[in-house]
Amino acid sequence: MRAKVVLLAAQGRDNEEIARRLDLSRPKVSKWRGRFFHERLAGVEERPCTGRPRVFPPDLVCQVKAPACQLPAEFDLPLSRFWRSELQRLVVARGLLAQISGATVWRWLHAHALRPGTQRSWIFPAAPDCAQKAGVVLELSHRCWQGAPLAADDYVLAADQKTQLQIRQRPHPSQPPEPHRPLRVDDHYRRHGTCAYPAACDVQRGQLCGQMLDQATRRAFDALVATAMRCPPYATARRVLSIVDTGTIHRGARTVRRLQTQWPQLVLVHLPVHASWLNQIEIYFAVRQRNALTPDDFPTRVALEDRVIRFQEHYQQVPNPSPGTSPVTTCGTCSHAASSTAPEQHEPNAYHYL
Repeated sequence: MRAKVVLLAAQGRDNEEIARRLDLSRPKVSKWRGRFFHERLAGVEERPCTGRPRVFPPDLVCQVKAPACQLPAEFDLPLSRFWRSELQRLVVARGLLAQISGATVWRWLHAHALRPGTQRSWIFPAAPDCAQKAGVVLELSHRCWQGAPLAADDYVLAADQKTQLQIRQRPHPSQPPEPHRPLRVDDHYRRHGTCAYPAACDVQRGQLCGQMLDQATRRAFDALVATAMRCPPYATARRVLSIVDTGTIHRGARTVRRLQTQWPQLVLVHLPVHASWLNQIEIYFAVRQRNALTPDDFPTRVALEDRVIRFQEHYQQVPNPSPGTSPVTTCGTCSHAASSTAPEQHEPNAYHYL
């Protein structure tokens, strides 16, 4: 910044213009111009700061911060993670310092964005062929299969089930938001059981097919597949490639044979282990949970089912199709959307939900 002040001054700019262009105060611009005028380059270099010298040398500060980058088990401590107070006790117990305040420890950690008390969930890919399987799923999003573009009568579905949807009722109704006050929801609730919601989504066309059930089972998944495959355009499709995870309901050669015996045009594409986030139906589940089910207040299961199915229909009307595509319409009892436009007329992921 000091060099910019000098260079702009050399171009004949006055202090007001330099301060405005560099977002500095006018006295500060005048200060650095004056120092450069009297001392040349030495005038814009850092000078020794006045005030009390540092009490703790830098190497000691590093030794205090080092345990924050290690696990407590390495110090034989019965802790799962370090907190500021525990770090303070550890430093004193190891003899690094006779006394130190917790505020000083926090300031040193904060200077280097160290937060040992926080945690983040993480899963390492377990499958050796994770990258290969993930690449197959990503290519399907761009309508490619085994290195070749999909035909006009090929379709891609993403299927999964949302289990343990809790039916909870609040004793008191929620209070609507007001100025300077957000939506207020009663913290107490009564449980009315749980249910499951298997669903499938057309990756390119933005169509949905889902239903509410007591629990997610293989029979329920087979019923979902049958409901989708009986609806146009999948009933007459050449191939329907369905992306599923490796859960017990979907995996196994027996499942593949059972479904392909009934629906020869169906091809199951399994995700890598611990990679359900690659399944685009999970995007819909997240949007539905955030927009329709949070906060939850349903006196009966019928009320929850009505909200889920109505949001499914609403969700299909929200996306904006690409130019030249026909609007989405609803058909059948499964709230499945149908469009007369062929898939090749849509751009990949033409329906933008988020």
